[in-house]
Amino acid sequence: MNRFALAVSTGIARVTEAALGPYQTAMIRIGFSATWLLFLLREFPHRQELYGPDGPWSWNLAEQLVSLNGAFTALMWSDGQFWFETVYVLAVVSSVLLLLGWRTRAMSVLFMVGVLSLQNRSIFMGDGGDNVLHLMCIYLVFTRCGQVWSLDERRARRSREAHARGEHVVDRVGPALWGVLGLVLASAAFLDRLSGDWVVPALLWALWLAQALWWAVGRFARSGQSRIMLDVVANIVHNGALLVIMAEACLIYATAGWYKIQGSRWQDGTAVYYPLHLDSFSPWPALADLLSANGVMVMLVTYGTVAVQVAFPFTLFNRRVKNVLLAAMITEHAVIAVVLGLPFFSLAMIAADSVFLPTSFLRRLGDGAARVRGRLWARLGGDGPGAGLLGQRVPKGRPTPEGHRAPGRPGPPPEPGSAKTPRPGDDPGDPENPGHRHVGFPA
Repeated sequence: MNRFALAVSTGIARVTEAALGPYQTAMIRIGFSATWLLFLLREFPHRQELYGPDGPWSWNLAEQLVSLNGAFTALMWSDGQFWFETVYVLAVVSSVLLLLGWRTRAMSVLFMVGVLSLQNRSIFMGDGGDNVLHLMCIYLVFTRCGQVWSLDERRARRSREAHARGEHVVDRVGPALWGVLGLVLASAAFLDRLSGDWVVPALLWALWLAQALWWAVGRFARSGQSRIMLDVVANIVHNGALLVIMAEACLIYATAGWYKIQGSRWQDGTAVYYPLHLDSFSPWPALADLLSANGVMVMLVTYGTVAVQVAFPFTLFNRRVKNVLLAAMITEHAVIAVVLGLPFFSLAMIAADSVFLPTSFLRRLGDGAARVRGRLWARLGGDGPGAGLLGQRVPKGRPTPEGHRAPGRPGPPPEPGSAKTPRPGDDPGDPENPGHRHVGFPA
């Protein structure tokens, strides 16, 4: 009984004391924001036909559909051309800023609004990857995805260093940004633009109120207990969202694999042959002919695809087997992107798969990218943009998803009284970084 109680208490402490998977959530943030950004940029010349008010799926048709399904889309707030261009540009800008990790909490909310607004405006656009992106953009707002490889991490580190030197640090950008977002949200509610399904508007209000609570506690709270409580809640929400993302990825593969098993073409080993000879999925006909010329190869790929998709959820308890199948699935999606001409579907699935990548591999990936960046800046004759986007590690003592303690040196000791009782107007730090002494929901 004592052993069971110890295991339960250890599990509770691990879930509440830190936001797990900092590198994995950073990969999810970067992967999905990059996928959406590249899609928006590629389709920029065709944006009017896809989502514009005068496109084939007209504004009136979209209005009728939204009135039936209650889907959230800011594009239906107005049928003007200026409003459409504004929403599209904001979707691009939020994707760029989320990719860089600037004010990740606010940018993840704007990223979700952009994805839902465009996709729900024209639901017949997409190739399957849009469904994954649709779900993941909602889960992403609950994560603390700016702990590493982000401008937020660099800002938090500089704030800690400034506090250690006894300097006054005031954050005006965060409150101003959330104030503007609150004003827009209140205006939309006042003008009855949030009618329809209540889930997304309620989520937006809940996120804004949570951010307001964090700011009020950081500004006026005299003791550290309330800040610690907010930090615990934020960690629990983050870890729960990370678990949901993992379960969603497993569900996608499991359902796809079991549905394939029921198909006669998958049973006789010829299913892969047919999409290679469809005009819509043959950007490289010569390459498709080469791959489909060998019947044994087609059969092996067909059966291997089903086996990997069905088996993957059951291999999560064996790290080595999981990593092998994960590499196979990422390779498969890369081949699909080239051979079948589905780059954004493949990017979305690879981004979802990245939640299972080993922490040690991601650390080496970040260190390698940091070295390449340093050499590039050295050749250009610059001093470099400073650390913070790639290469940094989580603070010492924070557990990683694989149960290891992250290396690193502890930061300089804070000035007496600065860690517990910040003065009014001081920046309480960026709680997006769990190594910071302060807590809550950051901008």
